[in-house]
Amino acid sequence: MQDGSKAALRPDTLNEQVGVLVRREIEARILGPMIDAFADAFGRERVLELVRSTIVEIARSQGRAMRMSGTGNDLEDFAGTMEAWKRGGALETNILANSGDSFDFNVTRCRYAEMYREIGMEELGSILSCARDYALIEGYNDSVDLTRTRTIMEGAPHCDFRYRLRAPVDLET
Repeated sequence: MQDGSKAALRPDTLNEQVGVLVRREIEARILGPMIDAFADAFGRERVLELVRSTIVEIARSQGRAMRMSGTGNDLEDFAGTMEAWKRGGALETNILANSGDSFDFNVTRCRYAEMYREIGMEELGSILSCARDYALIEGYNDSVDLTRTRTIMEGAPHCDFRYRLRAPVDLET
């Protein structure tokens, strides 16, 4: 990438190999000290915003890759991808609705939030993990809206995920 172009990377299979929880801990243990060093040099707010926007773009790209590797891109297909995030008891969820046009669930235990707290990086947890959620579904299917009003990472008793497939716009009426 010395010439400024983005090199073609081999497919990312880390989630399948080690699980998302372990991956996020490895990422946090590497990125945390780097973010702190950059924040000291360039200002915390500026660095955190750059990290946030980079993580969002990575998540959007991962959503596109999920769509391309799967059998479809409706919400039932998306629900089938949840096992990678839940592996090893990383998330405990309560499914409220699961159909082609809606997928609603609450996360009642989040070991991601627990892990970030345990390693002293609670502030980064929402950036490195929670900030991905909206961009991931956008990359997966840009006709899906996510509404989430609370997270365990922010101190709520549960996270509320509400995905809705927007109805197609009829251009002929």
